[in-house]
Amino acid sequence: MTFYDRLQQETQNARKELYAVPQLADGLSGKISRDTYVAYLTEAFHHVKHTVRFMMAMGLALPDSKKWLHDAISEYIEEEKGHEEWILNDIAAAGSDKEKARAATPNLETQVLVAYNYDYIARKNPVGFLGMVFMLESTSTQIANTGADAIMAGLGLPKAAFSYLYSHGALDIEHLKFFETLVNQITDPVDQAAIIEVANNTFRLFANVMRAIPHTGALRYAA
Repeated sequence: MTFYDRLQQETQNARKELYAVPQLADGLSGKISRDTYVAYLTEAFHHVKHTVRFMMAMGLALPDSKKWLHDAISEYIEEEKGHEEWILNDIAAAGSDKEKARAATPNLETQVLVAYNYDYIARKNPVGFLGMVFMLESTSTQIANTGADAIMAGLGLPKAAFSYLYSHGALDIEHLKFFETLVNQITDPVDQAAIIEVANNTFRLFANVMRAIPHTGALRYAA
């Protein structure tokens, strides 16, 4: 079993917990309101804007023996720059005020997700942040490939309101292949345990982010 296979296996329960959250389960079948979709995008903006900063913090915190990861970090940074602005543009295309979303205070659950990763990088093991990368890329691929079409059809919104989801559907399939190759080169048991720990914890923290999003779709689609 490769380390990537082990990572998938050992995060299975946390992933199931995430996909059981009503806001996400209903979103994947298109059964959410526009307000719920915009609320999701708003919280996404407030954690995605930290992705490049997380990567920079990880690179700075790596010991000399792990600096071979810098090339991968640099590639991720180039790929992720500006994605938070795509989200704001989707909010505008969905008929909401993107500047209001930019200025909004994120939910506590989103703040905890962000704070956890900064703390883990600084205080425990920067390599562990790759667990957050796994969570984000595997989740966004699932949401993009399954949910975007269903939400767009259910809400009658233009495709311009889904640029973040559609782009990540294609991008993160490639990113996951890159990620698989990368983590299979990590052989230090301490680093492997850190990646699994962060992946499990961030799946659970992201589930909390999703649960905190106002969910009016359930009422709208009730029989």
